[in-house]
Amino acid sequence: MSESKPPQVSPVPSSPPATATKPAPAPPKALPPYRVLLHNDDHNDMLYVVRTIVELTPLKVIAAEEVMRVAHTRGLAQVLVTHKERAELYAEQFKSKGLTATIEPAGL
Repeated sequence: MSESKPPQVSPVPSSPPATATKPAPAPPKALPPYRVLLHNDDHNDMLYVVRTIVELTPLKVIAAEEVMRVAHTRGLAQVLVTHKERAELYAEQFKSKGLTATIEPAGL
């Protein structure tokens, strides 16, 4: 009787074959912040100013009232801080509603 040999089995690699991978892209840098400033005026009703702030921004009525009060008493109030492009949009939207708003870099 002849001895039979066990079938030959190729070794199983312990790790998957190496493939070329691209390094992960660096996360985008944060855009520099800009302040949107509302100026006081003697032409618009206070309630109109509050409604406009609520309409154009994510602020709720209570916060909008505070912004309006500060602008009324001090002449200028910060509405919010965002990136430059959006700040410019807010300023244009306030202008379209008859209000004066400007932007400036928000120093860190």
